[in-house]
Order: sequence, then C-alpha cells, then structure tokens
Amino acid sequence: MSDPEVVVSAPGKVILFGEHAVVYGRKAIAASLDLRTHLEVHLLPDSTSVTLELPDIHLSKTWQVADLAAARPTGDVDLKNPSPPSDQYLAALHRLAGTDADNTDTRSLALLAFLYMYTSIHTTARRCPAGRFHASSQLPPGAGLGSSAAYCTALAAGLLTMCDVITRQEGKNGADTTWGKDDLEVINSWAFQGERLIHGNPSGIDNSVSTFGGAISFKSGEISAFKSVAQLKILLVNTKVPRSTKVLVQGVRDRYNRLPAIMEPVLNSIEEISCTCEKVLQELGSPTVEIKENTQGKYYQVLEELVDICQCLLNAIGVGHPSLDKVSSITSKHGLHSKLTGAGGGGCALVLLRPDTAADVIDKVTTELRDCGFDVWETAIGARGVSQHS
Repeated sequence: MSDPEVVVSAPGKVILFGEHAVVYGRKAIAASLDLRTHLEVHLLPDSTSVTLELPDIHLSKTWQVADLAAARPTGDVDLKNPSPPSDQYLAALHRLAGTDADNTDTRSLALLAFLYMYTSIHTTARRCPAGRFHASSQLPPGAGLGSSAAYCTALAAGLLTMCDVITRQEGKNGADTTWGKDDLEVINSWAFQGERLIHGNPSGIDNSVSTFGGAISFKSGEISAFKSVAQLKILLVNTKVPRSTKVLVQGVRDRYNRLPAIMEPVLNSIEEISCTCEKVLQELGSPTVEIKENTQGKYYQVLEELVDICQCLLNAIGVGHPSLDKVSSITSKHGLHSKLTGAGGGGCALVLLRPDTAADVIDKVTTELRDCGFDVWETAIGARGVSQHS
C-alpha cells in the first residue's frame, strides 16, 4: 500500500438483443458501454478515518478506522474466491452503514457494498488504511445500464490493488492498463458479491461485462465472451420514464401463459436476432477479416434490420411505450434505427450510428430528442473493461 493514489474505472453495459426472451432460455447479447464509473483512492497515512464520497447520489460518509477494523470478519477470508457475508457479519455492516436489512434505497445499498469489500479485503492487513474514496459516474442510476455493477467493479479493482491482492499495473507513457485474466477473475468475483448485496440474486452478467469489457452472449445461465467485437457508435437515449422491471416481466409471462403458441415463435425470432448479431459483431471486429468499405455497409444494413425487427417483436410481447415510439419516430425521420434496451416500458433506447453518419444528422437527432425531455449521450459499445489509470 505504498502508492498514495489508485485511480480505476469500469464501464456500464447495454443489452443489444434478447431482452425478456432470455427469461425463457433464449440467447441474449450484452456489451460494455463507454460510459464509465471512476474511482479515486487517496490514502491518508496520518488520518484515522475513512471517507466515501458519491456525489452523483449526494452521499458522503465518514467512519473511524478503528470501527471498520472491529467489523472485519473473524474467520478466514479467501481473497481470491470471496463468499457472501454471514448474517452476523451483515448485521455489523448494517450498523456501520446506519441502515437496517429492510432498507433498499440506493444510498444504503452503495454504503453496504463498500463496507463489505473494504472490511473483507482488509481482513489480512495488519491495519486498515485511512483514506478517501471518491466515485463518480457517467451512468444514470436505475436506468438498466449497469451502474451498480460498474460501481462494484471499480471498488473491487481499487481495493484489491491497494492491498496488493492483484498485480499493480504500470502503463507506459501514461497509458491506461488492465489486468491479466486471473486477476480479472478475482475482480469479477468480488464485484459479483457486491452486486448480490445490492440486487439479491443477480445473473452475474452486468459485473462480467463491466470487468472484461467487449461483448458477451448469455443463455440459460451460461456466459460466453466474444473473441472479438466491433466497437459500434450509438446514441443512448434515456426517456426518464420510470418503469418496474418486475411488472414488465410479469406482463410478458401473463401474455405467454395466455398465448403460448403465438409467443413461442416470437421468442424464437428474438433469439435468432441475437445469434445473427453475434456473428456480425465478431466478423466486424475480427482482426483477421478484411472489411472493405462496401462490405462494412452490408454488415451495418443487417444490424439496422435487426434493430427494427427486434423493436417490433418487443412491442408485440408488450414491453413498448409511447416514449420509445417517439424515439423511433424521430430517429427514423433522419434515416437512423433505434430499439429499446433493457426492460422496456420507458427506460432507455439505443440508436445505431454508422461510421459515416454525418455529424449534423447526429446533432439534429440529439436536439430533437432532448427537446422531448430525454437525456442523450453519444457513446460506443464494446469498450474496454475495468482499467487502471496513471
């Protein structure tokens, strides 16, 4: 713990195809999103306190090092293969956070994840270090873009690096760096445990994408990373229409139970879209495949068709919303293609951008969407995973 500062970041995630169908055993595709959560760790050797600052949710809390040290788990902690906290340990974390087990607001859960990782990872240290932890994010919370996973992944990477559990990265000429596969697996394991405290029973998809970056397919609990993936430019649109994922999932279930013979082929079609997307993205991103300009256009034409068809199918299973229809109307007027991403019923949409999409078209679309009260970001998918910065 000789370094006075550790700076890391982790990306959010976006579901490209397969929303809702994945609940029924079909394949879905997710990719890292180049909107990131950054964590700065400032060690303060002469201090006796630890401060967590989360300005995006207006949270700052300070603890005495002695109180955090007293809460550390008493049994052996496998730093390379973490396990969930015991009931007794969890109760101690709630006391430190000033919350109870029934408190599920964003601030309380963010505190709990930090306290769990801080006290667990420092179990073998002679002394818990004093310092300041400052996390800021480009990801809106609660929008289905993996903001909590990016937070947990950045926390895990920062704390594990600070305690020398994983190899410190030394970038050349100030370049950002990442870790080897084994260290990334450790980061991912801790991030998943943090996600479990926040979400209860997560799939592990969000933290895996945040850790490793790129894109993955997932089906029936199995996660497979793409060997290569094209970095696609997109507009990400947050309609800011609140929705309940649980209610939307139940609505699809009710429709499925009423009309299984109709819903089955729709879900099969959504899976075929995911499979086609997987092939296209890997070919576009493959270093061994020569993509000529005219050939690249054909790939993007396929992706645009997949976006349009998938949006129609998602409307058919009942997860559309007038706000999402508005996004489609505006983007199609300018020759662009969009679909919902995540649970639907409002929430977020993605707009595919070809490499040659004119800047003035992007500006016009962005302005019109913002005039509707939506938040809009120009970003990319397939971004690097968790990274350390000089």
